[in-house]
Amino acid sequence: MPKLGPIKRRDLIAYLRQLGFEGPVAGGKHEYMQRGANRLRIPNSHRGDISLDLLREILNQGGITRQEWEQL
Repeated sequence: MPKLGPIKRRDLIAYLRQLGFEGPVAGGKHEYMQRGANRLRIPNSHRGDISLDLLREILNQGGITRQEWEQL
């Protein structure tokens, strides 16, 4: 069960797959993952973790509630 906080990109992708997203797929400057009609942009790889603020933005864009995220 991931807590809401900084996270590694590969862990974010793994958790999003558990929530039913497919991908990541190349799409211009960023990769994206998709669940139904909902397309979620994934940040590019970089040295550090994905910050809490960016994680919240990603979850909001994907229509994922905090409760749904923490129940993984």
